[in-house]
Parts: sequence; C-alpha cells; structure tokens
Amino acid sequence: MSVRVSLVAAARSSALLAERFDDDRPLDHAGLHAIQLAAHTLVRLGAAELRYCSPAPRSRATGDALGFAPLLQPALRDCDMGRWRGMTLAEVAAREPAGVDTWLADPRSAPHGGESLLTFISRVGGWLDTRPVREGALVAVAEPAVVRAVLVYAIQAPPWTYWNIDVRPLSAVTITGLPGRWSLSLEAFPH
Repeated sequence: MSVRVSLVAAARSSALLAERFDDDRPLDHAGLHAIQLAAHTLVRLGAAELRYCSPAPRSRATGDALGFAPLLQPALRDCDMGRWRGMTLAEVAAREPAGVDTWLADPRSAPHGGESLLTFISRVGGWLDTRPVREGALVAVAEPAVVRAVLVYAIQAPPWTYWNIDVRPLSAVTITGLPGRWSLSLEAFPH
C-alpha cells in the first residue's frame, strides 16, 4: 500500500504586495481570479478521499474556492518567524543583517526567535508521516513555504536545498509512498 499526497500552493493575495513572513492576509480579487483561471487543472484533485489545508487564510480560501472543503491542519502552518513576522526579507536584512545571514546559512538557527528551518521541515514531515496508510489519495492546500518544506523532507534532501525550490502560487506537486519512503511524482496537467 502507498499514499498519494498532492500538495497545492495557496493563491497569493496580490502580486503587487511584497511577500511578508507569516503573511496572513486573506485572498483578494486578484487571488480569487487566479484560482478561477487555474481551477480547471486543480479541481480534479478534490476527488481525494482526504482534503486538508493549513490554517492560513489564503490556504483555507484557496481550498474552499476549489471546492475541496478541506479540514484544517495546524501542523501545516507556515514557519513561525518570531519577531520577523509581518516584515519583508528586505526590511529584516536592513535591521538585522547578521541574523539574516545566520538564518540563511544554518538550518538549525532561529535568530528571529521562532522556528528554525530544520524544526519547520521536521514539523511538516511529521504531519506527512502520520497520514493514514491506505490506498488512496489526499490533497493539502498550504503556503508555498510549507510545500517546499514537505518536498525537502519527502525526498530526504539536505535542509539547505529548501532555498533552491521555487513553489509558485497555485502550483501542484504529488508525492507517493509510505512514512520515511516517499517519491516525488511530476504530472502533466491537460491544457
């Protein structure tokens, strides 16, 4: 038996607004419009037996707009960025350049007072490894950072590879396997 887990990155609130740590802005008209444009490729994932989402407003709204009716999963929340919450990387780099350098170089560090990258990856990996083991599929909508962390964990990549994975809003990726034995599966979606 194996589990098929499809991860959908939540829609972004607005392309014009700067990305902020632990950003919990709700979806706006631009985000809802983007979901409408992508729905034809993503809605089929809603046939999964189990449908989850992170507690972030954008993730919940994305799952609802796609018709998934997802169950909230606290373990899928974004990385706790401590005192950097709500700030952009540029703002933090201007205030705490040494802290940013440490954070980017050492996955065990948490100069912001929140979770380290390693703790974040382990947390979402723990969620992945506790999914019910039975034939079938599940889908989870989460922030792009969460999707990246799940992928690093699933393929047992070194934590620094987290910084080399680009997860775009409304992109999807599937992993299959069992706890501790996951495989990445890239799919072509019909146009």
